[in-house]
Amino acid sequence: MRLGVVYPQIELEGDPSALARFARTAEGLGYDHLVLYDHVIGASHERRDPPIRGRYGERSPFHDPLTAFAYLAGLTERIEFVSGVLILPLRQTVLVARQTADIDLMSGGRLRLGVGAGYNRVEFHAMGVDFASRGRRLTEQISYLRRLWSEELISFEGEFDQVDRANIVPRPTRRIPIWCGGFAEAAFRRAVALADGFVFGYGLDQPAMDGWARLRELLAIAGRPLDGFGAQFVLHAPGQPYTDQEITDGLLRLRAAGATHASLFTMGRGLTGVDRHIDYIAEIMKKVEVALR
Repeated sequence: MRLGVVYPQIELEGDPSALARFARTAEGLGYDHLVLYDHVIGASHERRDPPIRGRYGERSPFHDPLTAFAYLAGLTERIEFVSGVLILPLRQTVLVARQTADIDLMSGGRLRLGVGAGYNRVEFHAMGVDFASRGRRLTEQISYLRRLWSEELISFEGEFDQVDRANIVPRPTRRIPIWCGGFAEAAFRRAVALADGFVFGYGLDQPAMDGWARLRELLAIAGRPLDGFGAQFVLHAPGQPYTDQEITDGLLRLRAAGATHASLFTMGRGLTGVDRHIDYIAEIMKKVEVALR
């Protein structure tokens, strides 16, 4: 099982120097991947009907994951970049194909593209995208991306995207992994049909374990082997951060459950400034190395 870290964008407040230091230090400490979350805009939760789900609002800072990964590609050598997850239906598929191909090329094949349908109606309205169609759009986009990355010349006539005998150049030199994320049955089925793995929003809570059990069931029904299908969990509990012991115990439980990746979550611990976050991930790595021997 590979261990990574989630970038603590809330506490580090959009500081690009903090992003660079955190990523390079995480790589130096031996973490395998860096996860960035995605929201294009922040929206106020007040007087919304229906209400907006989630804890992020109009003051929550986010870097664009693809821009950040391009920046970090030149500053790091080994660590994998993971969008956890990119709200793909908000974006033009051809443009994402161009951006992700370049990130993968410039990083030496270190991009893992996590994608999801999104949940914030305000973002979709602001981007001029129909919220109700996001699931269908995402399903179409995944197949379209794979063709744009791999074929020399394509024509495509989908419900949402079209291209007439064209493609991006240069293309990636490998098959960029696409992992799905989400919480609903539709997300699980989409992942089984189209993806290389699944990104769970939490780590040790029962919904995540139930979701992993359901995914394994759907993989078996579809005749897909579990071997080669990834499962990433975040070591985070809503409202109450895990203790260090819960983290190390949880990693053992996740490994026993067949998880392939786990990501340390440092937000919500009262850590202010990049130095305190770095000290924390350094201390956890020492404990993890002992626990996983």
